[in-house]
Amino acid sequence: MTHSAPGLHRGEFRSALIVDDHPLFCDALGMTLQAVAGIGEIAQADRLSVALARIEGQGPRPDVIVLDLNLPDVNGLEGLMSLRAAAPDLPIVVVSSVDEPRVIRAAILAGAAGFVPKHSKRELFRAAFAAIARGETFVPESTGETLAEGNGMTPQDEAIRRLSALTRQQANILEQICAGKMNKQIAYDLSIAETTVKAHVTAIMRKLGVYSRTQAVLLAREAQTTGALPGSWQSR
Repeated sequence: MTHSAPGLHRGEFRSALIVDDHPLFCDALGMTLQAVAGIGEIAQADRLSVALARIEGQGPRPDVIVLDLNLPDVNGLEGLMSLRAAAPDLPIVVVSSVDEPRVIRAAILAGAAGFVPKHSKRELFRAAFAAIARGETFVPESTGETLAEGNGMTPQDEAIRRLSALTRQQANILEQICAGKMNKQIAYDLSIAETTVKAHVTAIMRKLGVYSRTQAVLLAREAQTTGALPGSWQSR
């Protein structure tokens, strides 16, 4: 199932970065993408930090990122949100063994260009990458109708949508706020000026549509109730 998403990349994909810590699956997926999507150049990263280093480095960037939600250094939507903040112009396709409608919905709201279950046949991968190359968002038909029949945006959906607007640095600072740290401690831990932290906190509150640090923490906790976000977003 697809719908138009004008902001996404349009055109053919010539290169892809697969972010997954299972080498055999990466190899198999790489061959699938070469066969069904004509992607000639396949790179792999076994964790988020490696993927971010490649994206933010001086070398050529891939045309599309293929991401597993569960990695050794992140879990849930944190990896997707981090990559989306680091490369807002690149489409990210989530390929995951967890294909519950609530997780798919959360991934799309967090900025994924598409979602393909790991156990899908080649034809579904072909359809997904063709749709995403056209600038459309792709979800499987089996779950697309379920998502479309939802009663609008739930509080959890809205929380995820707002959190996905944060930059990587803002997300890092929000995580520190959720841990109960004040601006001075955050500045020390992140090696930045306290005035910079204050500016980021102001921007975070504006993007989240809240008026206090407590409300920001509650919003992060609201998103966590989907089970799709990492535990680090919870208040501790």
